[in-house]
Amino acid sequence: MPTSASREPSPRGAAFDFRISVMGTVPPDRLNATPAAVQLLAEIIADHGPVLFHLSGGCCDGSSPMCYPRGDFLVGDRDVLLGQIGDTPFYIGALQFEVWKHTRLTLDVVPGRGGIFSLDNGRERRFLIRSDVCAAG
Repeated sequence: MPTSASREPSPRGAAFDFRISVMGTVPPDRLNATPAAVQLLAEIIADHGPVLFHLSGGCCDGSSPMCYPRGDFLVGDRDVLLGQIGDTPFYIGALQFEVWKHTRLTLDVVPGRGGIFSLDNGRERRFLIRSDVCAAG
């Protein structure tokens, strides 16, 4: 898939603001990561190698960002590449993307346990998505 990406400082103070557009479907500036999220992600990559995130929506763990070893999760044809945090792709289910297409997402970390199959489970910290509405784009 053709993509374009650039790094710019985040207006919200996040360590990274990776902007990516996938075939024109994802407006820029839709994914940020806090320094705490970048740190936890680095720890997980050190333990497990390359990973990816998937946010499917729905109930229970599906509404949390799940972190998987890159080779262990099959991305579906209808999943949308929302952006990247460093070299780590962040996908969102197509139905969830439709609901959140005018929302800026920030990957953050809070105390607690991650999703049962997510690599943040058992670290006493878990990934969390924070969101705010963007102008239609």
